[in-house]
Parts: sequence; C-alpha cells; structure tokens
Amino acid sequence: MTADEPRSWTGRALPRLEDPAILRGWGRYVADVAAGDDCLHARFVRSPHAAGRIRSISAPSHVTVLTAADLAGLRPIRAVLDRPDYVTVSTPILADEVVRFVGEPVAVVLAPSEAEAEDALDEVVVDIDPLPAVLDADDARRPDAPLVHDADYPGDPNTVVDGRIHTPGFDEAVAAADRIVAVQVGSSRQSAMPLEARASHAAYDRASGRVTLHATLQMPHMTRTGIADCLGIPEDDLRVISPDVGGGFGAKMTLAREDVVVVHLARTLRRNIAWIETREENFLAAWHSREQVYDIEGAFTADGELLALRGDLVCDVGAYSCYPVTFGVEPLMAMAELPGCYRVREYSVRSRGILTNKCPIAPYRGVSRPVQVLAMERLMDVAAAELDLDPVQIRRKNLVSEFPHRTPSGLVLDEASHLETLQLAADMADLAAFRDRQRAARAEGRYLGIGFSSFAERTGYGTPAFAARSVPMSLGREAIATITPGAERVICTMDPSGGVTVRIGASPHGQGLRTTLAQVVSDALGIEPSSVRVIDSDTDVTPYGWGSFASRAMVIAGGATLIAARELAERLRVLAAHRLGGLPDDIDLVGGHARRRDTGEEIALRVLARDTYHNSQLIPDKGEPALEAVGVYDPAGTFANACHVAEVEVDPDTGQVRIDRFLVAEDAGRLVNPAVVDGQIHGGIAQGIANALYEELIYDDRGVLVTTSLMDYLPPTVAEIPPIRIAHLETISPASITGAKGVGEGGTIGAPAAVANAISDALSPLGIGVFHLPATPHRLRTAIREASRTKEAAS
Repeated sequence: MTADEPRSWTGRALPRLEDPAILRGWGRYVADVAAGDDCLHARFVRSPHAAGRIRSISAPSHVTVLTAADLAGLRPIRAVLDRPDYVTVSTPILADEVVRFVGEPVAVVLAPSEAEAEDALDEVVVDIDPLPAVLDADDARRPDAPLVHDADYPGDPNTVVDGRIHTPGFDEAVAAADRIVAVQVGSSRQSAMPLEARASHAAYDRASGRVTLHATLQMPHMTRTGIADCLGIPEDDLRVISPDVGGGFGAKMTLAREDVVVVHLARTLRRNIAWIETREENFLAAWHSREQVYDIEGAFTADGELLALRGDLVCDVGAYSCYPVTFGVEPLMAMAELPGCYRVREYSVRSRGILTNKCPIAPYRGVSRPVQVLAMERLMDVAAAELDLDPVQIRRKNLVSEFPHRTPSGLVLDEASHLETLQLAADMADLAAFRDRQRAARAEGRYLGIGFSSFAERTGYGTPAFAARSVPMSLGREAIATITPGAERVICTMDPSGGVTVRIGASPHGQGLRTTLAQVVSDALGIEPSSVRVIDSDTDVTPYGWGSFASRAMVIAGGATLIAARELAERLRVLAAHRLGGLPDDIDLVGGHARRRDTGEEIALRVLARDTYHNSQLIPDKGEPALEAVGVYDPAGTFANACHVAEVEVDPDTGQVRIDRFLVAEDAGRLVNPAVVDGQIHGGIAQGIANALYEELIYDDRGVLVTTSLMDYLPPTVAEIPPIRIAHLETISPASITGAKGVGEGGTIGAPAAVANAISDALSPLGIGVFHLPATPHRLRTAIREASRTKEAAS
C-alpha cells in the first residue's frame, strides 16, 4: 500500500482515542463537577426494614430533611408494558406510607458538605412498623403470601409477568423421545458494582430557569424524559449530560429515584444540588442483577437429537419495576431466547416475573442470557452423560447450521458460525490431550475438568424486537404509555476546515465507541480518525437516542453513523465532480482529498468545505451552503455467537476452583477495531467468572442485605482471572449494515456455563454436578462431603 492508495481504518487495532485523557487523570466525572461547586449535598435516609408502614420521620431543627410529603405533586415512576399478563406498579419518588425493601429511600437530608450531610443523616429518626415480607419467589406465589404491592394480579399473588409459549407439536415430540433429561439451574443476585457508583449534580440557572443534570448514566435522553414526566415539566427545561462514566453494565440505564429528587430540589430551592452514592448505598439500593431459577426438560433421541424443550422459568424482580424497560425484560427475554443456538423444533415454556421485598432488578450485562445459557449447556452435558455421548458430539448434533433459522418463539437467527466456533474451540482445547492429563491427575487424587459453552448473543436489536414484547393497542388522543426503544439517529457534519463532527444519541461508557465510530467515518470520507470528533451524552447538542445497552451501540449507532457518513461522502463527490469534471461516481475520497479516478486530479476536502460555507456561489444547482448529513438506523437485530472453553482444577479439601485456561472462539461479524473487541471479551469473561465463582448478594431471613461492602462481596481480582486466548471468525450478515455484530455482553453470557460444566466434569467421579451459581468453596465443599458420606453409607 502506497501513501496515495486508500487505506481501510476498519479492522485495525487503533489505540482508543478516549484513553490518553483517562489514563492521565484528565477525565471528568460527576464528582469532579460537584467538587468545589457551591452546592448543597444530599444524602438519602433509607429503610432498615424489608416491609413496613412508616409512622413518622423526624429530625432536630438544625437538620434539613424532606420526605414524601414535601414532594407532593411529583408523579411516581411508571414503567408500562402493554400485555395482558403484565401488572403495572408505581414507584414513588420517596417511599410514602410503606416501605418495600431494605435500602428504599424514605427521606433526603441536605447540608453544605458531604461530611455534614453524613452527620445529619445519623440524626434522622424513622419510625416504621414492620410488616410481613416475602423474600423468596416461591413463597411470594403462595395463595396466602403478603402482597408487595396491592394490585390486581391476574394470576398468582405477586406475579407481574406471566409469559407462555406452547407449540402445536410439542406433546407428540415428547412422546416420540427416547430420553427425557431434566435439570434445574439457578443464579444468585449480583451487583453491577461499577467502579464509579451512581452520582448526580443538578445546577439551577436563574436566568433561564433551566436545570442541568450531570449524572453517571447510560441513557441521558431517556433519563430526561423520565424526570420531566415525574416533575410535570417540558423536557427543554432540563439538560442532561453524562460525562465520563466509570462503568455501567446496565445498572445505569434505569431511571433513579434519587436523580428525580436532586433535579426537583434544584428547581424548587434554586440551588445546585449534588448526590454522590456511597459503596454501601450502591450495594443496598442500586439495581441488582438476575436472581433466577429455571426448570427445564429436553426430549432427546437415543443418538442425542433434541426433539423438544420445556421450560419453567422464574425470575425474582424485586420490589419495583425498572424504567423504561420494565421488570418484564428478564422473564420475556428468557422465554424468547432460551433455545439459543440450538435447533429446537417444539417448545413449551412459562416464564414469570415475581415481586419480592428486595432491591429491584434491572438489566445487568447479559440480562437473562447467562442463566439461559447455563440451563442449555448443563442440559447438553447431562444429556451427553446419560446417552454416553461426547459433550462436543451432542452439541454438534443440535447446533443450528442453516440460516436464516426461525426459532419456536419467532426469532430469526441470521448467518452465524455455531458449528465452526465449536470446532475451532475444540481444536484449541485439544480435548484428547486434556483427557490424558485428566486421567493422570485423577490417579494422583487431583480433579481436573473441562467445560464447553456454545451460545448465540442477540445484539443490535431495535424497535421490531422491543415492540414484540408488547401486544398491539389502539391509538387514541393520549400519548402511549409504553416506551419502545429502537432507532438511533446520527448527525455527521464537516466544518469549514474539513474536520468532522459526529453527534450521536448513543451514550458510551467505556466501550471505545468514539474510536470505532471515528474509524467508520474515516473509511467513508477518506480522512484520518483523528480528524473525527464524536459528541455524545448531552441532550442539548445530540439527537434524541436510546443510549448504550444490549450490545447495540456499534450495530445501531454504528449503522446510523455509516449511513450519515456515506450521504456526506456522496455530497462531497458531487461538489468535487463539479470542480474537477466527470461524474460523482468517478471521484474517490482518499487521504483527505477528492480525487478523480481517471485523471488523478484532486482537490483537498478542506478546500471543498471552506468554499461550501464561504463561497456558496461555487455550489452547483444552488445547493445548501453547509456539509451535514443525517443517518437513521433501526434494524431488527443480529446474532453474534461464540464457544467458550474453561479448564479448571478443583481442590476437594477446600472446594477452591482454579481456572487454568480459558479459550474463546468468537464470531462478532466484522471487527471494526479488534483491540476494542478483545477488551470487551476479556472484561465480559471476568464478570462471567465472577458470576460463576465469586459474587453473590445475600439477604438474611429478615430481608436485610448482609453483603454491603467489599469485605463481604467478593469480586475477582487479576489473580483469579486466567490467561484468555481468543480466536475470531468473521461471518458478515446482511442484518447489520456495517457487518459488525455486537460483542459487549458475550463474555459474560458464555463464561458462567463453561466454568460450571468444567467443575462438573472435574467432580464427575464423585457424582457431583454444578447447577447453582456461584459455585463457592462452601457449596462445593458441602457437596463433596455429602457425596463422600453417601459413598461410605453405600459401601
């Protein structure tokens, strides 16, 4: 490649443009905005009871404390989904009359400093009459169970979502099976535990009456909408900015009650207000992750073909719904996507969301899919053992290999490489050599195991996917309450000096999105990525967008960016053809120039840009004296896929698990920036290993969370994360205009099942299988002791 030839920026592992400022400590977080500002600091008084009736809230006269009564007139948060099985419940901005989980905000104190606010917090007395609480999804469904909310439940008590699918040929397929294999899997609650806890700073502008909210968010526009609805104000009265964000993982995509309070106080007091969440608060009251139990049965032929799948899926959703995606997101995703990458012809499933008196659940990296994949992958391994098949063999028998493939729930799997990633992972693992090592280790009393996990990750899905979770409704004069995330809109502008600005509605929070979008634009316009500036996360200067979640940013925002950049490129070709002669199709954009392909004549883009703005008489056909294009993209979605392999050793005396190797065969479509993709996979696997072995939020029998610090809650460190080897395939699907498939959640989705299968393989001589995560040393040691006692009793 010569200096004059076009270079492709896509596919190159460029250093992230965002990193220099972050690494040098020049980033700007919400706490930096609050630091040094003459603001009042807020701290929230939180319920010590899982359920109870508030009798009184009092404080000394020198303490400024506000309760629900002081917020009269504010509307509650209502996350609505139009389904007959969905029960809408309201979330009061501060608990009013009753509390429903430990950590629920019941009042807010204000003071000139964080330290004074902390001291004032200790002086507030909350008198609550405890009420019976339900802390388990099974107990919550009993006919005599206490109700978390007084609501009209169409089915069992506290059941707020109850989705069902039953295909017509299910019963016949089950009757034709040679073996019914049943497993029950479960996953305990986790915390997203971002490095930066939640935080907000609301600044009141006396001149305009507007408030500017800086908050650590994933969905700035949606947050503005939610707060404006609660306060009953026009959205233009509120500007929301999400500066640098120290991790989101889904927990920062949901509207926080605390943010509503902070904005309301800034408006009513005409003062700047700041709230910086503590780590204890984050554990107590920030959105928790999946707590689910799946009972599934597979109907297999003797040679391992899966004829039918049955599932009973129960999701504990906590005490309130999450705005805007609702507490239907977990059970409905689980219902729709449980078959995953496997060819399931007949399907019968029931999936429920159950209220309990615990912190609400919100989407956490992967949402329900880590449990879905755990269920299917444990089913495959158990079935392989019962049918005397190899774990790779049974997967090869059942993986989807013809595309497009329609699942029993109606999802369409686009082009992928399920068989190819399985084979690549098996080759990387060298299974035969591992079995030799395993046999030698067992002869020494050591327990080695290997586990496979194949999965499909639905990514980049827009309006069609989210709309399918609702049912059709008539359109009236009133605004529809349901919120359906979908399209992204991007504005791409070239300024008079030839620099390019891309304004996006997506909101990056560590994924390297600014770099990858710059690469996409650079290829379309023939410029350097350093000439592209991406502006995001500010509702005053960016188009309305849905933010970043669900592995959607590169697919949807990237697609909209490509559309806008291509439109801008076509405009530049028209201008260049007018100056150089020929047709626009004869013009190449390369190296910051527009070049006529046949003659080699060229003109710098900066010259075209300056003349467009400053010498509009040179524009053909009296065109617009500006260079700007808009791209809108709203795809149905695509599916990335991968196969993970974990190799472990289990100490039978302590129950300790060491992961020796972790292998990944990944297909995320076109890799815009391989280094960014690998970083996403590494981080996701670390969180998946945390799910498999370490992290667990634990409530006692009173509903009090006992894991409220890093002394109690155990995230893995670099010492617990093994070497990770990644191999890539690139299946280009027409379902993504950029060719890229999402990759943000895949590591977290596949890793837990791979580790669980590996531990089960290691302990198979003892008859032990792992079906509940995390597989802590205590749980494994207990299982090993029980197995030993059973063996001794039998002998």
